[in-house]
Amino acid sequence: MTGSFEKQLSKDERAGNYPYIRPKDAATLLILDHAGKGPVRLLMGRRHMRHAFMPGKFVFPGGRVDPADSRVSNVLPYHPEVEAKLSADMKNAKSAARVRALALAAIRETYEEAGIFVGRKSPEELLRLGAGFEAFAERGIQPDLSGIRLIARAITPPQRPRRFDTRFLAVWAEDIADRLPDGTGPSGELEDCAWMTLEEARTKELPLITTKILTDLEERLKRDPDLSPATPVPYYFFRKGGFVREMI
Repeated sequence: MTGSFEKQLSKDERAGNYPYIRPKDAATLLILDHAGKGPVRLLMGRRHMRHAFMPGKFVFPGGRVDPADSRVSNVLPYHPEVEAKLSADMKNAKSAARVRALALAAIRETYEEAGIFVGRKSPEELLRLGAGFEAFAERGIQPDLSGIRLIARAITPPQRPRRFDTRFLAVWAEDIADRLPDGTGPSGELEDCAWMTLEEARTKELPLITTKILTDLEERLKRDPDLSPATPVPYYFFRKGGFVREMI
């Protein structure tokens, strides 16, 4: 698949006269709710208009991996096949801590932006986690990576002012251990957070890659409704003038 994304990129997303920037690791979390007889719903929120990057766009909670995310080790581990997929083709030094940080960043950002704690109540009286996870420790919630599934990976093309190597992760709503009562998080980065069907999500103002991930998710759910950790996932990156889609 070469060039199709590039032709559709919005003005804000197209290439400019920017020097080469190494993509930063990032992760986002699609929380899926399949309760009831209706279609699967997922959580999305609108980026505040004050943001310079994608203001007003509806997105999944998530963001850049912070160095402190790699130092959080008191977590329940990934499924081995998910960990292997996340370890594939890492662009810098590969370590278990760095692979673990991908999901931890998505979980942390989901709390900060949407007020949702993904994890499991811990039997430990004093839970030690680390920077960024103080609210989890206060509530006795241990981050749980076992239910995390990789949906897709995408690297921003070169000649952009910001570049990210983003892992689009998913988890079922059953893995929510707690949530803040006002339906949003302390960072204020997202507003109008709401659960919506994939069809409803497509009516919102979305970044192009988010639209593509919704399509990937819909196709995945049709053939793999339980999100098996063994299912291959798409990996999008730029090569020789256009986007390439490989499977991990």
